[in-house]
Amino acid sequence: MTVPEKIQALRALMKTYGIDAYLIPTDDYHSSEYVGDHFKCREWISGFTGSAGTVLVTADFAGLWTDGRYFLQAASQLEGSGIELMKMGEAGVPTIHAFLRDHLTADSRLGFDGRTVTSSYVRSLWKVLRPVGAEMVWHLNLVGELWKDRPALSDAPAWDLPPVYAGVERSEKIAMIRKEMEKKGADYFLLTSLDDIAWLLNIRGGDVDCCPVVLSYLLLSQAHVRLFTQEQVFSEKLRKDLEEAGVTLMPYREIYEYVKALPATRSIYFDPSCVNYCLEANLPPQMKTIRGRNLTLLPKACKNPVETANIRKAHIKDGAAVTRFICWLKKAAASSETITELSAAEKLEEFRREGEDYLGPSFHPIIAYGAHAAIVHYSATKETDIPIEPKGMLLADTGGHYLDGSTDITRTIVLGEITSKEREFYTRVLKGHLNLGNAVFLKGCSGLTLDYLAREPLWEIGEDYNHGTGHGVGYLLNVHEGPNDIRWRKRPGGQEPAPFEEGMVTSDEPGIYFEGEFGVRLENLMVCVKKEARPCGQFMGFDMLTMVPFDLDAVDVTLLTEKEKEHLNNYHAQVWEAISPLLSGEEKEWLKEATRKI
Repeated sequence: MTVPEKIQALRALMKTYGIDAYLIPTDDYHSSEYVGDHFKCREWISGFTGSAGTVLVTADFAGLWTDGRYFLQAASQLEGSGIELMKMGEAGVPTIHAFLRDHLTADSRLGFDGRTVTSSYVRSLWKVLRPVGAEMVWHLNLVGELWKDRPALSDAPAWDLPPVYAGVERSEKIAMIRKEMEKKGADYFLLTSLDDIAWLLNIRGGDVDCCPVVLSYLLLSQAHVRLFTQEQVFSEKLRKDLEEAGVTLMPYREIYEYVKALPATRSIYFDPSCVNYCLEANLPPQMKTIRGRNLTLLPKACKNPVETANIRKAHIKDGAAVTRFICWLKKAAASSETITELSAAEKLEEFRREGEDYLGPSFHPIIAYGAHAAIVHYSATKETDIPIEPKGMLLADTGGHYLDGSTDITRTIVLGEITSKEREFYTRVLKGHLNLGNAVFLKGCSGLTLDYLAREPLWEIGEDYNHGTGHGVGYLLNVHEGPNDIRWRKRPGGQEPAPFEEGMVTSDEPGIYFEGEFGVRLENLMVCVKKEARPCGQFMGFDMLTMVPFDLDAVDVTLLTEKEKEHLNNYHAQVWEAISPLLSGEEKEWLKEATRKI
């Protein structure tokens, strides 16, 4: 079926069920940022492949709400679909809630699959629907009824992450969380976010592409740990290891019936921004519910000393691979060799695979040449793939999973002659990146405080970029994790970034994008560390983890302050010291020139 035919079929099904508006989010049953093929209902109905977006369909309207990262991509993929692009945050574009408030009336019925919508989101919908007298029907999986060749649930093998990598035994983590439950007065802790479960139990898997997690729900009490999962993905040894830590495996789909039978006199703690509404609706009505951030969220974000040491090792290996790639790319582009965006991505993956304990990409690579780099989350396909020429710039946003941790790096690479505009904006993005990465701040500051450091070189000339400046990164888990991130404003309806704590790994990635021309983004990962303690408080800062040179061929040195030159030279000295021992011959000579002092 074409997208218009799918929308028509959905409307017919809505009419059968008496539904006036139907909501299709980008979500699985666990509020994951990226989802497995089985859960790509929004992609199936709309044709839009981005990782964020919500489709809303009524009898006479179909719209896709997505954020600024995907405006260009969505506009292209929705063309001819009959689905209107609703650019979130843009002037004159209503939110989904405002649209529903203005278009639903008394006796209208909004439908959705309650397993794919979080408890907190449903509560926000009720605030809109109740005043207008509309009804909510949360048990309808209409896209599932239409999607006849829907892929099965992923059942990739689960595997153990031993303490030499995780730093702490699973039994110790469980005991720690139980103490937090006591403080909250909770008899049960319901945990549904896949990366939190993987972190708590020191397990990894492959049920979400590029995210080594296992489809599961976890219910923790002082006496039991119930893991609802697909039991066949666990080896006999891993099952025994989990049993020794008090973990009992149960069928994945039984969680909904199991929670119905929990004692109504007990209390349960959960994060409403992660737990789906269907789960909450199945809890005994009299049961006391305690809502808050996942108890695993902060300890998972604050990497322990073993994890931090491992992550540094991963970035040295990854830095050598990416540096070799840049050296190769510059020389290949200047030769008669035919290179495209896709073949360049394959070459970078080849370099990474040569690294010890490399497991695979941490996300799908963004290799964007020329004007494609202005599409923030561009991903080359056979249809969009273009040759790379010996001119302009290429943006490479890629990452890898190693047993030692996960990486995420962006470099914008000069391939030949560039314009004065490209040089100026590369330098301005670099200035912001250096200023943020070298920040020293009092403990208690969050990314809302620090974001200005990265944007100031652009804001001073009236320019900006339409995405956050930084995000948390997991340890061999999701490449995006909270609660730490860097942005200048709070997300509508969302929680503020957490204050930076020692051990938090965060990206530093300002950018600039000119549609139809070029884009620049420069990204390092950095770990939060303690600096000097003074009478006014504990100062904090960042250590750079990523070890790859910036492209001095793109830098306008006259735009850099003396302090910025010092920061850049110091960083390049670190890069040389860290990765030069892993290189030899022409590659090592290239690195020496690439890290020269300016």
